[in-house]
Amino acid sequence: MSKLISCWLLILIGFSTAAQQIEPKHTFNIELGLPNGMVNKPFKDYMQGLVNIAPYYQFTLKNSLSFGAGIRYSYFGVNQFRVPLKTLGGMHSGGVFVKIGREKFHTDRFATDMGVKIGYNQHYFITNRNDSLGQNPFVVSAISIEPTVKFSLVADEQVSYNLFISYAFQGYAFKPNMLGLETDGGYDKKEFSRPTSILIIGFGFSYYFKDKG
Repeated sequence: MSKLISCWLLILIGFSTAAQQIEPKHTFNIELGLPNGMVNKPFKDYMQGLVNIAPYYQFTLKNSLSFGAGIRYSYFGVNQFRVPLKTLGGMHSGGVFVKIGREKFHTDRFATDMGVKIGYNQHYFITNRNDSLGQNPFVVSAISIEPTVKFSLVADEQVSYNLFISYAFQGYAFKPNMLGLETDGGYDKKEFSRPTSILIIGFGFSYYFKDKG
């Protein structure tokens, strides 16, 4: 991941044309990241994050306060090397969110966007073991709270490329039975009460609509 971040910075430093000062109002954003399980040890061990994608619209006031809304999708596959019994499948997650934050252009080339996304998500655990138990998928619904920070480098007056980091508190505690496993895998029981949290690091794209008014 550090190599990807370094490449991203080198590519963006390569922009040589001067960008006009952007005063964002209406913005379309899309984020693509790699999710990693945190805190809940069974989730960290059993599930392997593969993708997280979140397109959203954002409206920014002149005082830099911003409001947004969008959708998200993520997928975690079952880590075949860590589960105690052979289990095929993974977890699909989909949901909606609203965002409030502060988007500020420090120069005509660099901006930051710090905020929090509050969402509602449904998590679908689809595995061969759940199928054999007649509960495929095993569905969990939960609220999520996701502080996030985004660093943007401007390509031109309507486009910027972004590096973002976010930490999502998922609002539910992962348990092996969600995968259809009938064993606790030898974990201490207190591990199953820890909230499922996800660290997401990735890249994004922002398109600033010109204000016709």
